[in-house]
Amino acid sequence: MMRILIGAVAAMLLFSTAAFAGQTEGLIKEVDKDTLTLTLDDGKSYKLNAETDLDALKPGMDIVIAYDETNGENVITDMQLPDSDSTE
Repeated sequence: MMRILIGAVAAMLLFSTAAFAGQTEGLIKEVDKDTLTLTLDDGKSYKLNAETDLDALKPGMDIVIAYDETNGENVITDMQLPDSDSTE
């Protein structure tokens, strides 16, 4: 009985983590409005959603990105800009 329960929990974890391929964070290096591409300071590029407020994204900003790898491109599925008024 315990073996079945552990298998079910492992399967659920595997299924839930398949929702996105990866997560990264860094500083925005460039936002290309023509190609809807965001480049981080590590040189990696991520495809933005057409509904993204591009004016809110500025070079030098800290950002956390969740993404799927689709057709060889890193497509952003979620992003978070840390609060600018948070204390460190």
